[in-house]
Amino acid sequence: MSGTVYLNAEVEPWLAVNPLNARNLIAVWQQDRWSNGGANGLLTAASLDGGFSWTIVSVPFSRCSGGVYERATDPWVSFAPDGSVYQISYSFNQSNDGQAMLVSRSLDGGLTWSAPVTLSQDTASGIEDDKESITADPFDAHYAYAVWNRLTRLNSANTASFRGPAWSARTTDGGASWEAAKIIFDPGPDAQTIGNHIVVLPDGTLVNGFELVRNASAPLVKDNLIYPAVIRSTDRGATWSDAILIAQAQPMGVSDVKTGVPVRTATVLPAFAVDPGSGLLYAVWEDAQFSNLAREGIAFASSSDGGLTWSDPLQVNQAPNVQAFNPAVAVRTDGTIAVTYFDFRTDSTDSATLLTSLWRITSRDRGQTWTEAGLMPAFNLLTAPVASGGGYFIGDYTGLAASGDAFYSLFAAANSGDTANPTDIFITSEPAAGVDTRTNGHVEVNRVPIRRRSDSLPHPSGKRRK
Repeated sequence: MSGTVYLNAEVEPWLAVNPLNARNLIAVWQQDRWSNGGANGLLTAASLDGGFSWTIVSVPFSRCSGGVYERATDPWVSFAPDGSVYQISYSFNQSNDGQAMLVSRSLDGGLTWSAPVTLSQDTASGIEDDKESITADPFDAHYAYAVWNRLTRLNSANTASFRGPAWSARTTDGGASWEAAKIIFDPGPDAQTIGNHIVVLPDGTLVNGFELVRNASAPLVKDNLIYPAVIRSTDRGATWSDAILIAQAQPMGVSDVKTGVPVRTATVLPAFAVDPGSGLLYAVWEDAQFSNLAREGIAFASSSDGGLTWSDPLQVNQAPNVQAFNPAVAVRTDGTIAVTYFDFRTDSTDSATLLTSLWRITSRDRGQTWTEAGLMPAFNLLTAPVASGGGYFIGDYTGLAASGDAFYSLFAAANSGDTANPTDIFITSEPAAGVDTRTNGHVEVNRVPIRRRSDSLPHPSGKRRK
């Protein structure tokens, strides 16, 4: 058995809200995280009362829930305008090179799900898919789009042969069938995309945002050339533009400054959102450029022309003297922007703790000014599971969704000192809909951990994040 499994560790959640029923929320996350990649499985929770109560189900994305793959990771979920909903998993084996992108659909608000459909499958060595997402077209229920990056030649000594293009598959008939997966952007040799995520403009244009990493074989983040970037499609994903660079990012990674212990975060994973009324685009990402490479901050940029040009990045985390990480962004129908992130402003000098807080900032003037609110009492991140090569880990991303006049935040937090139940998934909302004031506005989502373990062996090393 390779790696360490952290039973009862829930990490990396994503969230979607039903456009036909704002009380219907669906949360997905990794359950029982492994140190060397992925989790025993993915869990899905559906709420029909705005987040006060949840029904938990497991889609067979991995063996522990009836599937064929040993592990699953990187969950994502998205509602179509007719109330149907899709979720996607990167499922893989640790004992061999088997891996696939799998999609399932629900027609009853997330209570039951179809058998997973395979979008892409690999069994050869030196190949790895990663960091998928799925977007149901908010204006046409016939269309949904899955995107991910596919790394090849990971086992080659020649770094110039390594490639990591963006791949996509789409359905044009509401999930009844899926077109063959294809490359939609190839950055060339010794380069890759990561964190692909499609948003849809009011005119139907697709904008796929990602991080473009050049000199991708370099061992350290600081040796790479890193750019948040987008590509565009005006024909519902049939064809795509070349990459449009937003800015050059300079992420440095996150660590406990007292001990140097690393924390794995969204170092090369930007987040994107679109204003459903005006079509303004927003991007956020981790960046150390604002502190002369001293610490990670949260960068924010906007586009008023559909992603063709972008504003200069601004630092928006409200305590710029401490590290901030894992940004998420969403926009309400009235144009209000929300950004969430974690930081260490409440940390102490005690080397046995790494006190971590979650914050939400909102702007009603397109990012010119911000109002901040705390979302979770500080927790000790050193209780969280450890991801090998990356450090303490609560996920590479956090869920944030807008619905009506509310923002819903879904996140993993450590249960300070409780190694038998290291992390849980929580949800908050603002304003009041879905907030349980008896728990200070925080409603625990996960209730039933998966405890079954899969037999597994080491997976070949590579440039994965999993």
